[in-house]
Amino acid sequence: MTKEEIKNTKTLAELQELYTSVFGKNGTMTARLKEMKNLDNDARAKLNLENTELRELFKSRQAEIETAELNAALAGQRLDVTLDAEPENRGTLHPVSRSFKEAIRIFESLGYTLMTGPEIEDDWHNFTALNTPAHHPARDMQDTFFLPNGNVMRTQTSAIQIRAMEKLGAPLKIFAIGNCYRKELDATHSAMFDQLEGLHVDTIEKNINLSDLLGTMRVFASKFFERDDVELRIRPSYFPFTDPSIEVDMKWGDKWLELLCGGMVHPNVLRNCGIDPDKYQGFAFGFGWDRLVMLKYGLGDIRAFTDSDVRWLKTCGF
Repeated sequence: MTKEEIKNTKTLAELQELYTSVFGKNGTMTARLKEMKNLDNDARAKLNLENTELRELFKSRQAEIETAELNAALAGQRLDVTLDAEPENRGTLHPVSRSFKEAIRIFESLGYTLMTGPEIEDDWHNFTALNTPAHHPARDMQDTFFLPNGNVMRTQTSAIQIRAMEKLGAPLKIFAIGNCYRKELDATHSAMFDQLEGLHVDTIEKNINLSDLLGTMRVFASKFFERDDVELRIRPSYFPFTDPSIEVDMKWGDKWLELLCGGMVHPNVLRNCGIDPDKYQGFAFGFGWDRLVMLKYGLGDIRAFTDSDVRWLKTCGF
C-alpha cells in the first residue's frame, strides 16, 4: 500500500475500509508492529516513523473528505429570506400576575406603599378588629374556612390594613394585594381569589373624604382600563368596617358594573389599631380583583385562572 492510495480515496467509507486493512486486527501494519521485537534499533525507529506518518495521513484525508462533503451539502441548500420566521415558543405572564404589575405601578405613582400579610389569619385581624361582631354573617361556616386551632384562611385583604395600622400608626397610605379564601365556586366566584385593597388615613385637618376616594378610583380606572371617559356612580351600602359605606359602579358600554366597595374608615377600626378617631380619619376601598381582570381582558369564567391550561393562556393572547 502506498500513500497515494490514501490520497486517492473519495469517500469516508473508502477511507475507513483502507484504514481497517492497515490498522485493523488483521491489518498489514498491525502485523508488522507485532514483529518489531525481532528488529534492530534502526529498523524499529523506521517502522515507528512509518506508522506515525500513515496515521497522520489518514487523519488529514478524513478532514479533507468531511470538509468537501459539508461544502457540497451547503452548496445544494437555498435560504429564502422572505419566509416568515418560525414563531417563538416562550413563556407568558398569567393575566392576574400581569394585571397586578399594572396595579402596583399605578398605586405607587399615586403615593401608596405596597403591604403584605399572612394568608392564615387569627380572628382579631380578620374579623374583630374590623368591627365585625360575633353574629355577623361573614363569620358563618358557609363562607369562611375555619381551622382547628380557631384561625381562618384569610377571607379579605382588609386584615392587612389592620396589621399596617398596628405597625405604622397614622398617617399612612398603603395598598395590599393577596389571595383570599371563601366557600364559593361558580363562573364568577372562586374558593381562592385575589383582592386589592387600599387605605389612606391622615389628620382631621387634611379632611380626607369620599370625594378623595372617588378621585383616586377615577384615576385608577382610567389608567388600568386605558380610557379617558371613565364614568362612575356610587350607591349606599353597609360594611362593618366603614361608615358611611358605598359601592362604586363603572359604566362599561351600556351597562353599570360593580367596581369596588369602600367608605370612610369606621372610628372603631381606628381605635382597635391604637389610632385616635378624634384626630385622624380616612377612607378604605377594596376590589374583587379577578373580576376586574376578567373585565379588562374579556374573559368569561373565573375558574380558568386556576386550571393551569397553557393553551388557554395562549388563546387569551398573553
